[in-house]
Amino acid sequence: MDAQTLKVIQADEVIRQFPVSTAEKGMGFVTGSHRTPTGCFQISEKIGEGEPSGTIFKSRVPVGQWEPGKEPAGDLVLSRILRIDGLDPENRNTLERFIYIHGTNHEEQVGKPASHGCIRMKNREMIELFEMVEVGSKVTILPQTVRRGKLLFIDCDSTLSTIEGIDELARAKGDEVFAQVVALTHAAMNGEVPIGEVFPRRMEMIRPDRALCAKIADLYVATMVPGAAEFIHDLKAAGWLPVILSGGFAPLIAPLAKHLGISHVEAVPLYFHEDGTYQGYGENYATTRNLGKNEVIREWKRALLPERVLMMGDGVSDLETQPDVDAFIGYGGVVVRPKVESGCDYWMMDMNERELMKSIFLI
Repeated sequence: MDAQTLKVIQADEVIRQFPVSTAEKGMGFVTGSHRTPTGCFQISEKIGEGEPSGTIFKSRVPVGQWEPGKEPAGDLVLSRILRIDGLDPENRNTLERFIYIHGTNHEEQVGKPASHGCIRMKNREMIELFEMVEVGSKVTILPQTVRRGKLLFIDCDSTLSTIEGIDELARAKGDEVFAQVVALTHAAMNGEVPIGEVFPRRMEMIRPDRALCAKIADLYVATMVPGAAEFIHDLKAAGWLPVILSGGFAPLIAPLAKHLGISHVEAVPLYFHEDGTYQGYGENYATTRNLGKNEVIREWKRALLPERVLMMGDGVSDLETQPDVDAFIGYGGVVVRPKVESGCDYWMMDMNERELMKSIFLI
C-alpha cells in the first residue's frame, strides 16, 4: 500500500506493474469501514468480459456507460471487476464486504489513496490486468508501513456549530421534554453522568422522525461557528485531514460536513421506517459511550499510521481522548466547561485566533 502499485508476478518475475488507488481511510477489516484489507487473497470471480471500457456496474451487473470528461457521478465501478476473497482469519469477510479490483471514473486519483476500500485502476489498465489473471490467482495486499498525514479529530456540537443537535430535536417535542434532555446533555458533557446512560433515555423521549432530522440538519449549517469554514480550509491546505468525531447523529451532521469540505464523519447512525418515522439509532456505535471516541481514534491510527494526531472539542468525552492523541485542544467559543479548560493542552475561544493556530497546527 505504500507504493500504490500493483505488480503482476510470474515465476518470481515482475512482468507488469500498474498504479492503483487504495482506501483514503487506510487499511482495515471491519465491514462498513471503507478501509482496504491486507494479507492473502485469491480472485474468486471475474466480471465484465467483453464489455466496453467505461461500462458502469451496479451490484456487479452492467447498467450503462460512463463517458470520460463528463461530471463524475459518485464513485463508479467501471470496465471490469476482479472480486477477491480473503484467505487469512482477519480478512475472511472480504467477499461479503464487496472489495474489488475495478476501473474507476476517478482516474486522476490513481496513484494515491482515495478509494472507499476497493482497489481502483485506470480503465484501460484494468482491462489489461483482467486478461492477464485467472480465477484462483493469488493476490497479496501488503500493509502500509510508512507514516502518512496529519489527523485532526474535531467535535461538532458546540464546536463547529453553536447548537447541540440532540437538544434541538428535543425542543420540537415541547418544553418539558426539552428541559429534561438539556439537563441530561449538560450532565453528560460535564462528566457528571456516563454518556451510555444518557443516550437511550434521551432517544426514548424524543424519537425523531426523518422530517425533523432534516430540519435540524439545516440548522447545523445555519449556526456554523464563525471562522469554522476558514479554519478547516487552512488546515486542509497545510496537509491536515479533518474528521468530525461526534456523539451527535451522522445524518444531521452530514450537510454541515459537506459545507465545510470535510469528507469523514464519525457519528451515530439513525434509522427510519419507510414512512419516515423513527426506527432507532446505532446503539452499539462507539460514540454513544464514554471512551468511545478513543476507540475510533485508535482505529484511524492503526489504519493510517499518521504522523501527528490532535483532538479538538468542548466536552468531557472529547477531553477523554487525551491519552490517544498528541495534544487535545479545548474549545470554549460556544460554552466553557471548567473541567475541559483546566485539563486541555491548548485552549481556544475563537476559530480566528491565527497566532494560536500557527503554534498548534504550524499553518
